[in-house]
Amino acid sequence: MKPVNKAEISFPSNSVNEGFARAAVSAFLAQLDPTVADLTDLKTAVSEAVTNSIVHGYRDAIGTVYISVKLFENGKTVVRVRDKGCGIPDIEQAMEPLYTTGGEERAGLGFAVMQSFCDSVRVTSSVGKGTSVTLTKYFETKR
Repeated sequence: MKPVNKAEISFPSNSVNEGFARAAVSAFLAQLDPTVADLTDLKTAVSEAVTNSIVHGYRDAIGTVYISVKLFENGKTVVRVRDKGCGIPDIEQAMEPLYTTGGEERAGLGFAVMQSFCDSVRVTSSVGKGTSVTLTKYFETKR
């Protein structure tokens, strides 16, 4: 199925840009006239995915975070957050609640949060090449 609308953005992996990512995705999704709760859920999931790219993907370096958003006629929304960072050696382990490579200041709940707010979360990664997180959420259409 072909999307009815789509957008792509990229930005440096500075932590201050996490808010920009939330706002940009939220502004694009406004055309769906979503409920505040649904919009907040997806914004939170996007925040977690972007934060993972910044904190874990690029660790102590600045790279680029890429986001694409696709809207489909049936209310399906697909947001892909991608980096070209260090990659995840064991995706299954990384998705376990409380697992983190970010030290004591990290809770290890990013993927669990994404899963709780989206209809599906798919993660692909290659060590040394980067990670892609695909978030799918269905919004009730008002058309």
